[in-house]
Amino acid sequence: MARTTAARESPTFRNAFIGQATEPTDPELAAALGESKARWEQLIAELTREHKLTCEWNSYSVKAGWALRLKREARNIVYLSPSRGSFMASFALGDKAIQAARVSKLPKDVLKIIDGAKKYAEGTAIRIVVSGSEDLAVVKNLAKIKLEN
Repeated sequence: MARTTAARESPTFRNAFIGQATEPTDPELAAALGESKARWEQLIAELTREHKLTCEWNSYSVKAGWALRLKREARNIVYLSPSRGSFMASFALGDKAIQAARVSKLPKDVLKIIDGAKKYAEGTAIRIVVSGSEDLAVVKNLAKIKLEN
């Protein structure tokens, strides 16, 4: 059953580590993610293995919270931001990646997110809230599209 766009792109998403000056510890992350911790670990393991990505925690400000940046060499591929019970995958996709995503087999609700996404100098900002296992395939597909384009 297809999820709604609102389920994947939650306006109520809030980073679990807003106000925290230091990167989250594993117990803090586990407490924040709850049941989503297994999906978090699975996604990271698969992306790092399949695409040879490395991970590092990053925070632009205490007001923004913390995100795990997955990258290949100096190229940022996806940011994973923990929340309470879920997490968000954020991409900045260039024009070629956006075109590839539009002709891919992504779900219609994800294509709707792409069509309505804001464009920045770094690329088009795509944000997917991962709250179920079906979202893992979407994030993996978008990471692959970004890497190939």
